[in-house]
Amino acid sequence: MARVESRVRSLVSNNSEMERAIEVVLDRSENGEVRWVDVRDDLSSGQWGRLIEQGILVDGEEGFRIQDPDAVRAGLNGSADSSSSSSSSSSGDDIETTTWSKWDKGAAVVTVGLFLGYSVAAVRNVVGGAFDVFLGPLAEMLPFYAVVMILAMGTGLYSTILQANLMDMDKMGQYQARMKDLQDRRKEAQENDDDAALEAIQEEQMEAMGEQMGMFKEQFRPMVWIMFLTIPVFLWMYWAIGIGGGTQHVTLQNIVIPLAGEVSWKEGIVGPIQTWIVWYFLCSMAFSQIIRKGLNISTTPSTS
Repeated sequence: MARVESRVRSLVSNNSEMERAIEVVLDRSENGEVRWVDVRDDLSSGQWGRLIEQGILVDGEEGFRIQDPDAVRAGLNGSADSSSSSSSSSSGDDIETTTWSKWDKGAAVVTVGLFLGYSVAAVRNVVGGAFDVFLGPLAEMLPFYAVVMILAMGTGLYSTILQANLMDMDKMGQYQARMKDLQDRRKEAQENDDDAALEAIQEEQMEAMGEQMGMFKEQFRPMVWIMFLTIPVFLWMYWAIGIGGGTQHVTLQNIVIPLAGEVSWKEGIVGPIQTWIVWYFLCSMAFSQIIRKGLNISTTPSTS
């Protein structure tokens, strides 16, 4: 299991004494299981707790079972190779940074240009007119609230799929596990008044600042593609409704909103936020949840 291997590497790279602790657990295990009484002379209670907390040791029949002995050994070997190449490397070096392709960068540039459509009527008219070729017939057949529902369902579908495929949840989990591990160790060092450990952890935290950028890149890459596809949809709604003094291109009938009653599409019902935006986001959130449940897609990283 890749996650077990990565957690072993993280533990060893953060604390060299954990390597010996893991080796002892492997040596003393019988049929993949080990008990505290078998290793307490060689491990501290803190080290034993860390192995359980990180999921390397899980509940067994008579004691604790090693989650994946092969992955644990691979993690030890990987950590040894990493330390031999650079004794001062930080734990964040074990996580390969996501590289943006030329398509990712191109989508980011176009997305920035599309943002101009919110304030520049010429851009909005071009994009809105182009998308009206596909969405115009739909708006003629259905009431506008149903058109918005269909658009919200479509954007929710591809947003979920893009997040699941472009964002590496394992990497995100590793990033979060590293940060949590540093926080836990810092708290433990503070409780023990261990100034030396606090200083070392402080240095690790400074080096781990690069991981924050790695997390940002992981999260922002799918967002670029989501905005690349979603902003034109919004610009078409802007253009169709006639926001910003433009010409209205669709037939609009008042809609009944819970707690607000019957309102017009351009009426502000949540402060200055107009009805059509509120209706879109309500539909989008609802459909996104249904799609994630239906496709069994998780867009939340897990450190377990």
